[in-house]
This record gives sequence, C-alpha cells and structure tokens, in this order.
Amino acid sequence: MTEERRLVTVLFSDVAGSTALGEQVDPEDLRALMGSYFAIAKEAVAAHGGTLEKFIGDAVMAVFGLPRAHGDDPDRALLAALQLRDKVRDDPVLADRLPIRLGVASGEVVASRDAGAGADFLITGDAVNTAARLQQGADPWQIVVAERTLRAVGGRFAFGPPSATGVRGKAAPVPSALLLGPALVSHRRRSPIVGRDDDIAQLELVARRAFRERRP
Repeated sequence: MTEERRLVTVLFSDVAGSTALGEQVDPEDLRALMGSYFAIAKEAVAAHGGTLEKFIGDAVMAVFGLPRAHGDDPDRALLAALQLRDKVRDDPVLADRLPIRLGVASGEVVASRDAGAGADFLITGDAVNTAARLQQGADPWQIVVAERTLRAVGGRFAFGPPSATGVRGKAAPVPSALLLGPALVSHRRRSPIVGRDDDIAQLELVARRAFRERRP
C-alpha cells in the first residue's frame, strides 16, 4: 500500500539555542558537531527498532511503529530518547554546545509514500505536531511525554508530576509529564487469562516436548 493509517509513537529532538551557536562557531566546526549529534540519534533510533524519518535543520524526527510495528513501540521510543539525550549530554565535546530537548507523542497518523521502491514515508497526524510542539516548550535536556504515551507505557518508566503544557496551535493545554528514566520496579498489572485452560495445556505439552527433544 502507498498509503495507510497507523498507530505510532513520534520522537522529536532539537538543539536549544542553535541560532546563537551558529553565530559563534565556524560553519565547518558546526557541521562536525551536528554530524556527531545526528550519528548518535541514528544509532539510538536504530537500536530500538525505530525509523529515522528525517533531519530538519538541527532537529531529528523518528517514528516507532512504521514501517514495522512492535507491541511496545512507546517503550522503544522512550528508551531511544533516553539514550540519545544521555549520550549527547555525556559527550565531552557536545555537552556544552548542543543542549538538546525532546518531545514524544503517540497517536494515529497517515503514512504515505510514492510507489517507487525505497521511497521515504510522509507522516501526517496530530502526534507529529504534538511531539514537535512539546520539545519546543521543553528546557534543555528535558524529555516531555504526551498523555497517550504515558498511558501506553504504564509503570515501566518513572515520570515527574503530570502537567498541562500550553502548546501553540492547540485549543487546550496538552497533558504531559517529564521522563525521568526507567522505573526501578515495574508496576505493570497482569490480566488474568479467562477460558484458555485447554490452550494453556497444549502449550505446556509442546514446551515439555521441545525441552525434552532439545529442538524447537
């Protein structure tokens, strides 16, 4: 299909104060700094199964759940955001010059591309705009996460107090929270399995056979 509707998580990252930096740094040096930043972003996104959608000036946009969807794309996006933020902040060359800020949002988008092989996706939807606006309102080194992503990851991450962020172009403030890191103890609730006794018995039988014969 050249166009489809998907549920994705969008990650936006950009450099705070990049305009002032451009006035202070030689263009070749700035290019080297940005190249290192983009390389870290590319590595972080790929490590967690995301798609690096585009570089826009000093901003990075990545999508998790397209073209391949996983059952934990919001988790992957937050892990990638933490890795990107921490690696840039810990880099002795980049830390003082490229303070980045990040926004993450989940939602339905329409993804379209030309029929040609290898063509890039064009992503449109409210999640894209929300992630971009959240990162614009963040302070350096902050990761701001929208409410739908917060609900999706449950207790697997630690967040600051919930707040409502005023976002340019939005009729109402966007509920969000700052990402602090992975939760020390996961509080994910396990739902009981109902009416699956026979199915579980079959799985246990197959498991015993696989272990006994030492083959899948």
